[in-house]
Amino acid sequence: MSMYDPNELDKLRKRKEEWEGGSLKEHKEDFITTSSEPVERLYTPVDLAGQDYDRDLGLPGEYPFTRGVHPTMHRGRLWTMRMFAGFGTASETNQRFKYLLDQGQTGLSVAYDLPTLMGYDSDAPESLGEFGKCGVAVSSLNDMEILLQDIPLDKVSTSMTINSPASVIWAMYIAAGENQGVRPDQLRGTLQNDILKEYIAQKEYIFPPEPSMRLVTDTIEYGTSDVPQWNTISISGYHIREAGSTAAQELAFTLADGLEYVRWAVERGMDVDTFAPRLSFFFNAHNDFFEEIAKYRAARRIWAREMRETFRAKNPRSWLMRFHSQTAGVSLTAQQPENNVVRVAIQALAAVLGGTQSLHTNSRDEALALPSAEAATIALRTQQIIAEESGVTNTVDPLGGSFFVETQTNKIEKQAYDYFQKIEELGGVLPAIDKGFFQNEIADAAYRYQLEIDQDVRRIVGVNAYSSGEGYKIPILAMDPQGYERQILRLEKTRAERDNGRVGQTLDKLRIACQGTENTMPHILEAVKAYATLGEIVGVMKDAFGIYAEPTSI
Repeated sequence: MSMYDPNELDKLRKRKEEWEGGSLKEHKEDFITTSSEPVERLYTPVDLAGQDYDRDLGLPGEYPFTRGVHPTMHRGRLWTMRMFAGFGTASETNQRFKYLLDQGQTGLSVAYDLPTLMGYDSDAPESLGEFGKCGVAVSSLNDMEILLQDIPLDKVSTSMTINSPASVIWAMYIAAGENQGVRPDQLRGTLQNDILKEYIAQKEYIFPPEPSMRLVTDTIEYGTSDVPQWNTISISGYHIREAGSTAAQELAFTLADGLEYVRWAVERGMDVDTFAPRLSFFFNAHNDFFEEIAKYRAARRIWAREMRETFRAKNPRSWLMRFHSQTAGVSLTAQQPENNVVRVAIQALAAVLGGTQSLHTNSRDEALALPSAEAATIALRTQQIIAEESGVTNTVDPLGGSFFVETQTNKIEKQAYDYFQKIEELGGVLPAIDKGFFQNEIADAAYRYQLEIDQDVRRIVGVNAYSSGEGYKIPILAMDPQGYERQILRLEKTRAERDNGRVGQTLDKLRIACQGTENTMPHILEAVKAYATLGEIVGVMKDAFGIYAEPTSI
C-alpha cells in the first residue's frame, strides 16, 4: 500500500525547492541530533517516497510492529514501572524495595555491587573498598533470601542486572523462590545476562567469549524448560550508549548481539519458536527526543524482519521485540542537579512514546551518589505523572506518520543494516570484538561528542551554558556504616554452618559439567542450594574456562 502519489510528490518536491531558495536560505542550518546526525529544516512526504504502509508501518500489534507490539499498547496496560535499586547490605536494599512497592512501583530491578558483578565474595581481597557502593552485595543464597524477604515472588516480577555470573545469581533467585514455596514455573522476571555487550562496552567480563556464550545458552535452554515465564536474557544497548555510542550504533550493535544469541541457541538444537518469545531488550532513553523514538520504532521493525525472514520463526510472538528502557545516566550532571529532573522527564516521555514495555527513571542525584529515597520517589512520580496526567497513553503511536519521525526511523534502520554488513565482513560478532571494531567505533563517537561540548557546538545546561557558579545542596544517601562488618560476619557464619561436604560434592559435579558439554544450570543450582558462595562457584568456572583479557592491540 503505497502512501503517496508519485506525481504529487514531484509537485511537492519543486515547491519545497522554491521555498528553500527564498528568504530562508540565509538562516542557520547546522542543527544536529545527539548522535551528531544533521537535521533538515523541514520534512515532507518527499522524504518518504517509496514508503509502503503495510510493509513499513502496519497496525499496532501486527507485523512489522513498527507502531507497537500490542494492539492497544499503553491504553490497555501501562508499562511496568521498574526502578533500579540496590546498595549496601541485602537488608538495606530489601527495605528500599518495600518502600518503592509501597510508592506504586510495579516491578523490582536489582543493582548488584561491583564485587558481585565480577564474581567475588564480599570478603575477597579484590572486593576491598567496593562493598555495596554501586549496588547490593550478594555472596550466597543467604544474602538472596534476606534481599527478597517478605516479597511475594509469585506476584512481583524482578529484573536483575548481572552478566558474567548471571547463571549463579539467577540460581540463587530460583532457590530463594523455592524456599518461599514458589515453584520455578511461577517466577517472572528478566535476567540481563548479556555478556557480548560486556566485551563491547562495559568490560565486566570474567571468562573468554566462547565459554561465556555457552553459559548464556545454558540459561536460555534451562529457562525454556524449567522457568518458562522468565526472560533469560535482556540484550542490552543501554551500556553501549552509556559508553558513548550514537543511537544507530546502540541499535545496530545490540541487534547484532541479539542475533548472535539466537544463532547459538539454534546451534544448540533448540527450535527458535521455543525460546525467541522470551528474549527481551534493554535500551537507553537519551536526550534527543525524536531520535530516540525513531530508534525504538526501527528496532522493532528490524527484529521482526530478521526473526521471520532470517531465522524462519513461525510464531508471531517470536517476531516481537519487547524492551525495557532506562533514562540516560551519562546525561545527568553534577552541576545544577535539579535540572536532571527535567532531563529525565523528557527522556522518559520519549521511551513511552517509543513504545517501551517497562521503564526506569534515573534520580536527580545519581551523578553524585546512589539515589536517596526522596530522589527515587521523584523519579517514580515522573513516570506516574506521564501515565496519569499527560494524555500520551490515550492513543497508540501518536507520532506515527510524522514526516520527521518516519524519516528518522528509516535512516536509523539503514545505518543499522550498514553496520550489520561491516560486522559480517569481519567474520561475525566474536571476531569483530577480537578485532576491536565495536570498541573503536564507540570510542570515536564518544570523542566526537565530547569535542562538540568543548567547542560549544553542543550546549549542556548548567555545564557550558547558563552556569551560575553556585553550589546546589541536595540530600545524599547515607548507608549503614557497620554494613560491611555485618556482611562479613554473616558470610563467615554461612560457611561455618553449612554442610561443607555437600558443598564440595556439588562443586566437583559442577567442575565436571564445565569441562564437558552438559547444561551447567542444574549443577549451579545444586551448589547454590548447598550454600556454596558466589566466589566458590565462579572459582570453579575460572579453573575450567580461564579468564579473559582484552587484546592490547585494540
